[in-house]
Order: sequence, then structure tokens, then C-alpha cells
Amino acid sequence: MLHDVAIIGGGIVGLSVGKAVLERAPAARLVVLEKEPRWAAHQSGRNSGVVHSGIYYPPGSAKANWALDGSRALPAFCARYGVPYRQCGKLIVATGPAELPALARLEERGRAHGLAVRMLGPAELREREPHAAGLAALLVASTGITDYARVADAYAAIIAAAGGELRTGCRVTGFDHRADRVVVETTQGTFEARFVVGCAGLGSDRVARMGGVDPGVRIVPFRGENFSVVAERRDLVQHLIYPVPDPAFPFLGVHFTRDVAGGVHCGPNAVLAFAREGYRWSDVVPSDVLDWVAYPGFWRLARRHWRSGMGEMLRSASKRAFTARLRRLVPEVEERDLVPAASGVRAQALRRDGSLVDDFLIVRGARSIHVCNAPSPAATASLPIGRAVAAEVPLPGLRS
Repeated sequence: MLHDVAIIGGGIVGLSVGKAVLERAPAARLVVLEKEPRWAAHQSGRNSGVVHSGIYYPPGSAKANWALDGSRALPAFCARYGVPYRQCGKLIVATGPAELPALARLEERGRAHGLAVRMLGPAELREREPHAAGLAALLVASTGITDYARVADAYAAIIAAAGGELRTGCRVTGFDHRADRVVVETTQGTFEARFVVGCAGLGSDRVARMGGVDPGVRIVPFRGENFSVVAERRDLVQHLIYPVPDPAFPFLGVHFTRDVAGGVHCGPNAVLAFAREGYRWSDVVPSDVLDWVAYPGFWRLARRHWRSGMGEMLRSASKRAFTARLRRLVPEVEERDLVPAASGVRAQALRRDGSLVDDFLIVRGARSIHVCNAPSPAATASLPIGRAVAAEVPLPGLRS
């Protein structure tokens, strides 16, 4: 069978693209190929579940535009398809005077995005979060939480109902480009398609290069380690509690989040992983390590951020150090309140000059398009990302 579109990757972005393709062209023959036995097995199903407001992202960036669109569209989607969602609000807390100007800039950015934000003094912060500490906090009321693995499952169900083909346990091993099609070679045989969409997450750069497209980046995996707060201490946290971002550090820093089941989680740190899917220190894949060791961009990044990296490794090795960082936000949290939780791995695109790709990166080939950097808020923004990518796919019988 000649498919119109083959999508590689069954995470939340790949499934959203599939859903959007069939909405644009209901007669399109579409197949989604996922190497794992289930959908959303990696980044999509191993994140905090936060539905981001877009407040961190510069106006006009794809991150900002898609986060704002997604944060409005996703709650309605969840309500329609029975996926849990709760609007719990976020507090971004300044714990020292040096952070106050950055907090004020976030307030300005939030207002520029049209968000309902409000600055709180110490007394109001205490009213909302009795166990938190800070000089000021920015309340972002629209921030919510969901279960992104269930969102992905809902996307897959929509694709199946629309006649799309879904394949799990199907690893792509190569491509054969013909005059009018691409033959996708997999562990379940070959699939022929007029067009290929790569949404392979941690393997996105490899899939692009396998398909003859140079993404100009290398994916470097960063593991985010987390703890859960024991049930009897969950009253320490009512909202989502975040620090003011450090502009010199490319990640947000450890924070507190709630989930739709009532749990409270804290983290993540950001340590270099020794495997693309390295969820533990013991997960080591030599070819994955060689990938970033041999890449000039990694060493340029390391020279720039080695102090921060050492701090992250310390917090990985020491629960006491991890707890100490959390206590800047919630001083009453203690080591005994925390139990290890599942880790996630972030697929971070890195350029040869050592700079991290901060926004979404989509590269195009003759008969393909590849999402090669889909950082947070990709899950929040999955609906608009899916529509945007699907709009670039040549399809038969397009719906106007």
C-alpha cells in the first residue's frame, strides 16, 4: 500500500501531526510508526504534566505563540475527550533581592502575552502558600496540569477512528528514496509513502540524517531526576511553585508541581545522560556517549556551563543537596519527605558552536519534514504544532 504520509514517532507531537493531517485530508492514507510498544513512552509520558502559560518565552517566538494557543486549546480538548485537567495556577517566587528585577520582567512579559498575572507580596504569598518563602511571587492563574500520556492516547484513538494506521514496536532502520516516494524500512517490513514526517524526539536528528536531511544539530540527552513528596506532607504545596529562572542557566531549576492524581513532585535537575534513553546512571550506551563526546558543540557548551553542570551532578549524587535547593522555595521540606520518582530525559538540540537551540527547530527535505527540537512547552503546544506541521505536508483532497 502506498501511504500519503508516514509519521515516524508516536509521541505527543507525532500523534498530533497525524490527527491534524486527517482533519485536513480525511481521505489521506496515513501510518504512524512507533518503535516502543506503547505511545508516549519517552518525553511525552515522562514529564511534569504542566500545561504551560507561555510566560517564559519571548513575544513572537514559536514557543510563545504555540504555548499560548495550546494552553487555550488543550483544556477544551481534555474536557471533550475525558482527559483529566485541572487549572491550579503557578507561583514564580523570588527568594532574594537580586531576583526581583527578573520577576518584574516576567510580569511585563505575561501582560504582553495577555495573561492574567498578578504580583504578590510576602503576606499574600503566605496566604496562598503557607509553607513557601519569598520576597515576592508572580501568580500565573491560567497554568494547569493534565496527564500527557492520556492526551497522546486520545490523539491515537482519533487517528484510528479516522482510518489511520497505527504501528507500535516498529523501529525505523533506513530509507530508500525513489522518484515519487520514500520506502521506509522497519523491523516490521517496509512502508511506502509519498511524504515522511519525522517526530522522533530523542532520535530526531538521527532519523533526519538517515533520511538524507542534515538538521545542523546534534541531540544531547539531559536527564531530569525527580522526587515525590510523601502523602502526609503534600499539604506543603498547594499550587505549582517555581523559582525565578536564572538567565545564565539553560534550564528552569528545581520546582514543585502537582499532578492530576493529587501527588506532589519536585525537580528536575538536569544532568548529562550516558544514553539517549538514559533514565538511570547505570544506563550507558557507548555509541550515544560517542555521539556527544565527538561533537565540537558539546565541549563548547561544557566550557560555558561547567559550574552549573557540576552543581546539577552534586544534586544528583546527594539527596541533601537536592533538598537544600528545594528549601529555598519551601523551607519546611525535609529529606525524609522525599521519595525517588521516575526520571525523564530531555532531547536538547545543540549547535556546533555550543549554543542550545532554544526554540522549535523544523527542517525540511525533498519529501520529508523533521521536528528536530521540540522542547517544553511542546506537550502544551502539541495541538498547534500538529496543525502547523500538517499544513506543510502535501496532501490529496485537501479540506478547505
